[in-house]
Amino acid sequence: MRLLLLDYFLTALHLVIIGLNLFVWIWPKTRKLHLYIVGITLFCWLVLGIWYGIGYCPITEWQWKVKTELGETNLPNSFVKYHLDHIVGFSVPDTTVDIITLGTFLIAIVCSVKMNFFNKKKTNKQR
Repeated sequence: MRLLLLDYFLTALHLVIIGLNLFVWIWPKTRKLHLYIVGITLFCWLVLGIWYGIGYCPITEWQWKVKTELGETNLPNSFVKYHLDHIVGFSVPDTTVDIITLGTFLIAIVCSVKMNFFNKKKTNKQR
């Protein structure tokens, strides 16, 4: 029971982080926070990825250990792939999942950079 609750918690944590990565740039009060969140994600994917493989996520590693203890086998490298496969009912190719994941992440970063650095409100003199 404890492992199952931990699995649910890690799934919720993953979904919150994905949501933060993709959408927190939208609201003016959370735009700076978004830069930190995507920075941490990039650090995990790229810097920790040097040792553990590009795209590394420590939360996925922890969750896969829990799922393994719960008896699941043949887990993919990606949390997104795992759940996308379950949602659509078939195995989506790894490359497709990686392109979708990276593409949406990069779009969110571009939007965040634009809103944080290039979309400042005009001053009264410019109006």
